[in-house]
Amino acid sequence: MPGELWWKAGTVYQVYPRSFQDSNGDGVGDLKGITARLDYLAWLGVDAVWLSPVCRSPMADHGYDVSDYCDIDPLFGTLSDFDRFVAEAHRHRLKVIMDFVPNHSSVEHPWFQESRSSRDNPKRDWYIWRSPKPDGSPPNNWVSNFGGPAWTLDPATGQSYYHAFLKEQPDLNWRNPEVRRAMLDVLRFWLDRGVDGFRVDVIWHLIKDEALRDNPPNPDYVPGDAEINSLTPLYSADQPEVMEVIAEMRALLDGYDERVLIGEIYLPLERLMAYYGVDLSGAHLPFNFQLILTRWHAETIAALVAEYEAALPPGGWPNWVLGNHDQPRIAARVGAAQARVAAVLLLTLRGTPTLYYGDEIGLAQVPIPPERARDPWEQNEPGRGRDPARTPMQWDSSPNAGFSSAEPWLPLDPHAANCNVETLRDDPGSILTLYRRLLGLRREHAALSLGAYRAVSVENDVFVYEREHADEVLRILLNFGHAACSVPLPAGSGWRVLLSSSGSRIGERPADGHLALAGDEALVLLRERPASDSAQLHLG
Repeated sequence: MPGELWWKAGTVYQVYPRSFQDSNGDGVGDLKGITARLDYLAWLGVDAVWLSPVCRSPMADHGYDVSDYCDIDPLFGTLSDFDRFVAEAHRHRLKVIMDFVPNHSSVEHPWFQESRSSRDNPKRDWYIWRSPKPDGSPPNNWVSNFGGPAWTLDPATGQSYYHAFLKEQPDLNWRNPEVRRAMLDVLRFWLDRGVDGFRVDVIWHLIKDEALRDNPPNPDYVPGDAEINSLTPLYSADQPEVMEVIAEMRALLDGYDERVLIGEIYLPLERLMAYYGVDLSGAHLPFNFQLILTRWHAETIAALVAEYEAALPPGGWPNWVLGNHDQPRIAARVGAAQARVAAVLLLTLRGTPTLYYGDEIGLAQVPIPPERARDPWEQNEPGRGRDPARTPMQWDSSPNAGFSSAEPWLPLDPHAANCNVETLRDDPGSILTLYRRLLGLRREHAALSLGAYRAVSVENDVFVYEREHADEVLRILLNFGHAACSVPLPAGSGWRVLLSSSGSRIGERPADGHLALAGDEALVLLRERPASDSAQLHLG
């Protein structure tokens, strides 16, 4: 909307570069491939493209182990390819958000190579080194997020380095001012190339307890769960000093025009709010993953929305996420029918929504044979791999779904011949059409992109709420159940169906007093009433 920050009114679309479009026939997606698909993203109606990591990397964790923060990995192309991608995205009126991975580098990064060379190297303190305990055990009990100890002994100097993830991903020491300055220079490098913002990987991990105290046992741990959950991360993450680091990043971005800082944060709501910073000096959008983690039930979701809205600091802008590269896909979590309801929920709640590539075509978890597994977490803790949610985008019904002329790096969905953009884009009843209509409604109706939120009711598996802006009121009805029901409507003013998750009923004018709602159906209604009857809601 004119005069509004783009990241408030707009929508973000996450691209996993390895899996979006291959341009050179090596079976792996790349920047030229993504650039070639910008027409599709503009047609779909999103406003920003977030790229998962494309910086130079030995790919121990598919780009989340960076060996050069100011270069593009040859797997994806060159800096020139990146510059062309940014220019073409901007020509399509799409913003570019880059993945920034500051918590850890690769063991192959020159900084770490210097750091490990001797105990008195000037860059030794750029990473977290400690001597083993007298009995030879690790410096503390911290566990890697991918299973196993979080410390690796380096025989050359007799000390261990800390890694919250793989041993190939040593954690940087963000308590060191030189590290901070170097990383801010990285942000400047990409901002000066035209990047519109950053999604900061594991931003709540950046600062660790200065004394590196042992984490306490997790009293709720269930044997067989991921090893990382066996301890409560009291000292290994979410330390108060991290807010200073985030404020420095934010101040840098604020020196540019309308850039956005998004933080990846898996924390309870009461802790998540702290990442907006004092007087909103922190992340513009601390990622809200609650829809991914919460039980899919009308009352539960309604309570979550109420809790989140109430917790936001004054002026804090909300955001919602249904899926990403680390989590099972929404269609696999709730089923194909409810995935449509989820799309309506995501794109009609107050705040900035983030879409994950492929969700708009109903892509679900793709079975990965053991011999095709690529995720290092799967190799460390079988059964926890993220490959099934990272499979190639499906563009058409050709043998490799239009993704590549070669065998893709991960298998395609067995149903790719029917689950693809070409097949779904002209089908008025497809989930792709539903997403495009929802994105179109957000542009046409300020009530959806910028309006206030008001809960109306939650009863019999149906969650009802309204969005209002100026003289416009939209009512959203979401049936989380499989059974049809009747939903009451206030009498006195007419309602018109703007959108149905089934693709039908558009333009229907329900009789006053009630509305029939099918099982697994979501509707967006426009209230047709005189402007004099409108009332502005509290904006939170």
